[in-house]
Amino acid sequence: QGQLVESGGALVQAGGSLRLSCVASGISFINVMGWYRQAPGKEREMVATITRGGSTAYADSVKDRFTISRDNAKNTLFLQMNSLKPEDTAVYYCNVVSFSGRLHWGQGTQVTVSS
Repeated sequence: QGQLVESGGALVQAGGSLRLSCVASGISFINVMGWYRQAPGKEREMVATITRGGSTAYADSVKDRFTISRDNAKNTLFLQMNSLKPEDTAVYYCNVVSFSGRLHWGQGTQVTVSS
């Protein structure tokens, strides 16, 4: 059974930066990796995704502020978040899709941005 473990969430002031990490274990042939977030009372939304080959996609709300990257050798995913805003406050989840189509989710890490 695969496991995703996120880290890096914290309380930060508006304008600050954070770097999230997600380590995948027990998951073979990882294709797409991504970050999603869910704020209180809202639906989970895509933040950024990256394919094994390095192609990226971002939500409009985080373009030019967030950068997604991955280390395929270490099955690790990153999200560099700069110029954070209070509206970025949410639980951030790591997501992995294997080439077989199987979906995995992490437990989430809390990011809180104070104004």
